[in-house]
Amino acid sequence: MNLKELTIKKAHDLLRKKEITSVELVEAHFDEIKKHDGDIRAFLSLNEEQALEQAKKVDERISKGEPIEMLAGIPAAIKDNILIRGGKTTAASKILENYIAPYDATVIKKLKEEEAVFIGKTNLDEFAMGSSTENSSFGATKNPVDLERVPGGSSGGSAAAVKAGFCVYALGSDTGGSIRQPAGFCGVVGFKPTYGAVSRHGLIAMASSLDQIGPLTKNVEDAALVFEAIRGEDELDSTSVQREWPARNASRSEAGGEDFSEPIDIEEVKIGVPREFFTHGLDPEIEKNIKAVITKLGKEGAKIKEISLPHSDWALATYYIIMPAEASANLARYDGMKYGYSKISNLSPRSSFGGAGKSQISNLLEIYLKSRGEGFGDEVRRRIMLGTYILSAGYYDAYYKRAQKVRRLIKQDFDRVFSKSAGNIDVILTPTTPSTAFKFGEKISDPLSMYLADIYTVSVNLAGVPAVSLPCGEVSGLPAGLQLIGKNFDDIKLLKIAKFAETLIKSHEI
Repeated sequence: MNLKELTIKKAHDLLRKKEITSVELVEAHFDEIKKHDGDIRAFLSLNEEQALEQAKKVDERISKGEPIEMLAGIPAAIKDNILIRGGKTTAASKILENYIAPYDATVIKKLKEEEAVFIGKTNLDEFAMGSSTENSSFGATKNPVDLERVPGGSSGGSAAAVKAGFCVYALGSDTGGSIRQPAGFCGVVGFKPTYGAVSRHGLIAMASSLDQIGPLTKNVEDAALVFEAIRGEDELDSTSVQREWPARNASRSEAGGEDFSEPIDIEEVKIGVPREFFTHGLDPEIEKNIKAVITKLGKEGAKIKEISLPHSDWALATYYIIMPAEASANLARYDGMKYGYSKISNLSPRSSFGGAGKSQISNLLEIYLKSRGEGFGDEVRRRIMLGTYILSAGYYDAYYKRAQKVRRLIKQDFDRVFSKSAGNIDVILTPTTPSTAFKFGEKISDPLSMYLADIYTVSVNLAGVPAVSLPCGEVSGLPAGLQLIGKNFDDIKLLKIAKFAETLIKSHEI
C-alpha cells in the first residue's frame, strides 16, 4: 500500500479500521519529503517532532475504541502566511524571517479541534504576491510534474506538496487565483470558498477584500471535507458571514461528513460558458480539453448555455488597482520597529540616531526606509509603490474609486448570470489558466505577462463568489485545469457538480 497516495476519506477509513496507524502515515510522508523535497522545495519549515506526537495521541484514541473526526491523524501542510502558534510564519519574506506566531489562525484552531496533524509550512510568493512562487525570499518551489517549470503561485508550495505526495491535503490562500492557478499547474484540486465563508483571522493580510483561505487536495471530495471543517462565522473576522450551513451529521466520522458522494442530478444542472473566456491568448490544446468536457456534460444531460460576462475584460486591470492599494495599506505595519526585520537591530546602541558607531542612522524615517527597503523583495516593493501612488492625493478618484465602480459592475455580471431572468445558471465553466506551467525565468522579468496568468481567476475574487479548479487532462505532458464558478454561498452545490465533472473527466481520460 502506497500511503502517500491516500485521500482523506481512504486514510480515515484505514485508520478507523486499524489497518494503518497515524504514526505510520505521518512517517511515510516525512520519508517522502526527505527523499524529494530537496529538489522540489515545497516546504519552508517542518514540524516532525510535534507531528509525530499528535499522531501518537490519535492512535491512542483509536486503540481505545474512541471515535475520531474525519481529519484526525491525517498529515496536512499549511501555507506559510497562516499563523500556527509557537512556530515561524514568514510569508516567505525576509522582513518576517524570524517572526514567531503568537496565536493560531481560526482555521488552525478548527483543524486542531479535528486533531489534524501539521507537518510543515509551505513556500509561497512573498506576502502571496505572485503567480509562480519565484518571488519567495527563500528560493523558488519547483513543479513536481516537471522540475524545470513553476508550480504556480502564490500557493505554489502547497500545490506542489499535495502533488508530490508530501501531505494528504494542504491549505492555501487565494487573492486573485493563488489556490486555483497552482492547482491547475500542478494537476490537483484547488477550492476558493465564497468570501466570508471561511475566517481570515490569522491569515497575514495582503488585500483584505479579496483574500480567502481554502484547501488544495487530491480530489473534490477531500476539498469538501476540509471546507466543512474550516468554514463558519468568526467573531474575530468582521468579514465572515453568519450562515446556516447544513448541520454536520451526528455520525460524521462514519459517514464522511456532508454526503458529497450522493450523485447530483446532472439533468437539472445549468452550466454557463462565458464567450469572453474563449478568445485570443488561450492555449488551443487547453481549449480543446475544456470543450471536450463541455460536450460530455451536455451528453450526460446538463443544460449548456453560452453566456456573457462583459466586464470581465476589465477584471485584470481592476484587480491590479484594488489589490496593490490594499496591499500598500496592509504592509505599512512592517516598519522595522514593532516586529520583524529591523535595520536598527544590527546597530550598537550608541550608533542609533546619529550616535557613534559603524552605521549612521540620523532619524526615524531612515529606519523605516532601510528596514523596508532591505526586508521586502522586488515584487512586494513594486506593488507597495503602485498602491501608494493609486491612493495618493489627486489619483484616488481617478484610479481606486473608478476601479471599485468597475468591480461593482463585474459583481453585477455574475449576479445577472445566476439570476432567474438569465435562466438560473448553476455554475460557470471556464479554463483555470490560459496556458500550462511555464518555465522558470520565462515571465519573471515581465510583470505584465506574469499577471496575465491570473486572467481567468481574478474576477472570481472581485465578485467574492466560490470557484474550484480540477485537473482536466494534459497538454504536452503538463496538467491543464478546468474552473467551475458558483453562486455566493452555494459552495456545496458547486463542489457536487465539480465531483460529477471530475468523475466524467477521469472516466473518459480527457
